[in-house]
Amino acid sequence: MRVLTVGEQPLSIEDVVSVARGECQVALPETSEWRELIQKGADFLDQLLEEEGVIYGVTTGYGDSCLVEVPLHQVNELPLHLSRFHGCGLGENLDVITARAVVVTRLCSLARGYSGVSIALLERLVWLLNENVIPVIPSEGSVGASGDLTPLSYIAGTLVGERDVYIDGQIVPVAQVYAEKNMLPLTLRPKEGLALMNGTAVMTAIACLNYKKAEQIALASTLITALNVLALEGNPSHFDEVLFAQKPHPGQQHIAKQLRDWLNSEVQTAHQSPRLQDRYSLRCAPHIIGVFEDSKVWLRQFIENELNSSNDNPLIDPVGMRVLHGGHFYGGHIAQAMDSLKIMIANIADLMDRQIAQLVDHKMNHGLPRNLTGATAERLPLNHGFKAVQIGVSAWTAEALKNTLAASIFSRSTECHNQDKVSMGTIAARDASRVITLTQQVIAALCCASVQAIHLKGLTTQLSPTLQAFMQWTLQSFAFVEEDRPLQTELQQIVDRLDQLELFNQPEFMG
Repeated sequence: MRVLTVGEQPLSIEDVVSVARGECQVALPETSEWRELIQKGADFLDQLLEEEGVIYGVTTGYGDSCLVEVPLHQVNELPLHLSRFHGCGLGENLDVITARAVVVTRLCSLARGYSGVSIALLERLVWLLNENVIPVIPSEGSVGASGDLTPLSYIAGTLVGERDVYIDGQIVPVAQVYAEKNMLPLTLRPKEGLALMNGTAVMTAIACLNYKKAEQIALASTLITALNVLALEGNPSHFDEVLFAQKPHPGQQHIAKQLRDWLNSEVQTAHQSPRLQDRYSLRCAPHIIGVFEDSKVWLRQFIENELNSSNDNPLIDPVGMRVLHGGHFYGGHIAQAMDSLKIMIANIADLMDRQIAQLVDHKMNHGLPRNLTGATAERLPLNHGFKAVQIGVSAWTAEALKNTLAASIFSRSTECHNQDKVSMGTIAARDASRVITLTQQVIAALCCASVQAIHLKGLTTQLSPTLQAFMQWTLQSFAFVEEDRPLQTELQQIVDRLDQLELFNQPEFMG
């Protein structure tokens, strides 16, 4: 298994996703330079304490309580109290994959050497990931500044032997795991509780996972559009190279090129639409999917810059030997990225909704059976094919669109007005996750409906290799509908496979 070294080189979105999915292990750098940098920060903190320096969150209370001095003999207890009083998270727990992403994201930030933590703490985070002992983290309770305090307290709690963890598919108290493995809980040094909790790891981890799923949605919707152009006897010239050269958005041009390449078969000229121009949901597909494709550059920049930042407060400068009080816990960039992403993805859901509406409606589907039923003429009055699936797509799309309201504009002054302007980044990321899930459900339905339409039109053997591969990918979970039957299991299986990022494992789709 590949080993990812965390600490010296920046991580990518793909690195986080790989660790989250258990596809690689993690390790800390072995260089003396890195270890010395980490040790310098911890030693400098100890020196300040010996000199009775005032350090926020080390010799003072937290937040608005920063004016409360903590006596030196109580300093070592303070991190434990921080982890405990923040143990008030509610809502659904993050799944194991997301929780793993959170742990590696926090590790990435702390291992940069500007947080004043010990090597022992970093080693324990590495151990959690490699042994797959993963904190159970409630999803709700963060306003995104001062970072993801409440959800991240569940990592701190795990390290000190409190709270629950996922292990071997079960949820058990971490104290039990430590006892079984003859390990002692970690004793947090001064500031280590704050370093763990005061940051953007939850929203950033979710953002990494959302980004990859959004990439897959863009790919799937382009493949589906190509099938539907054929099934609806559309006009492939809408994706002409010269045409798209006149509107030079590179991502949009890329989507149009994919459609040209994948429609490159005799079918595209054998079946010309009686309409001079197709409806917008076919003709303008590159313009809709392309918005995300063109936004990938800045979305990746926002997410990866946040991922590879020191985002707790205060920072401990191990080079200049200074304590730097600031606001890097503020998740504004992730909030903006996720608020924007969910709009782009919901628009793709809406695009797909319009396409299935064409497929099932005999008034506009160019000769396809009503509701895409595959029933014989005798059985036709009984059968309703994809009628309810189309209604389901409308419901999922409507909910996705409803969730596009920007979370970042709903800042709430909290914590005695110390946190008087907050990012809402974690809520934005969670909203985006929900929109992505709903859109994956729409995509699953469109996979089946599009493949059914191609089958009913008798075009299967005339597809380009890429579209044939996509059709076969869908047919691994779906069988053509002749007589009405429940499709829930088949749809859910495709959703689950999309959740596993399966399309990225198909070289035919990756160009």
